[in-house]
Amino acid sequence: MKTKAILKELIDYLSLYEHENHDLGSELNLTDFLGFLNSHHIHQNVKVTELRGNLPSKELIEQEGPHTDVSILIVMMFRYAKGYIKKALKNSKINTVDEFSFLITLMTHESLSKTELITKQVMEKTSGTEIINRLVKLGLLEQFNDEIDKRSVRLKITVLGRLEILKILPQMNTVSQIVTGNLNETEKGMIAYMLRKLEHYHNDIFLNKKEFELTELLN
Repeated sequence: MKTKAILKELIDYLSLYEHENHDLGSELNLTDFLGFLNSHHIHQNVKVTELRGNLPSKELIEQEGPHTDVSILIVMMFRYAKGYIKKALKNSKINTVDEFSFLITLMTHESLSKTELITKQVMEKTSGTEIINRLVKLGLLEQFNDEIDKRSVRLKITVLGRLEILKILPQMNTVSQIVTGNLNETEKGMIAYMLRKLEHYHNDIFLNKKEFELTELLN
């Protein structure tokens, strides 16, 4: 293929990338575009764990299409990651990935309200409040009244919480490397692009369309 033809094809892909991600606005960037480009070109036959048996119903399930595989594989990856994280936290006061997520978020904020913190974790209020209460009891979080909104309670990470996070960050970094496994740098960029795109889509649902029925969300 000649250089001009390659450039034309690149421009066509760039236009498609912009069209498919118009809702991201100024967040469009070269890294994500490269991931988008790779996702349209890299196709490999990869061995995966076979969950399905050989009964006739297997054919019915397989007719659902690739979106079914995506859903199943995301759940499987979460379970693998959870196992690695459990090993990383075995000598820590932090017991779960949710507790780690709450604390690492507050490492980058002076303080957040309870509602803000729980929303950032994409979690229901009841579950989020239980985690906050555990972390406060452990002395890893501190809560105090909001000076402006007297009805609101704010949270900040304590010195002990910061020390605990810094202690386990090397292990969590190792977990991240294990989770990305046998992917090369190009593939990591590709999957990061696609997962960011999915997260943006689902975060909008979580924030603005939580009460919608499944059929409404699909449409």
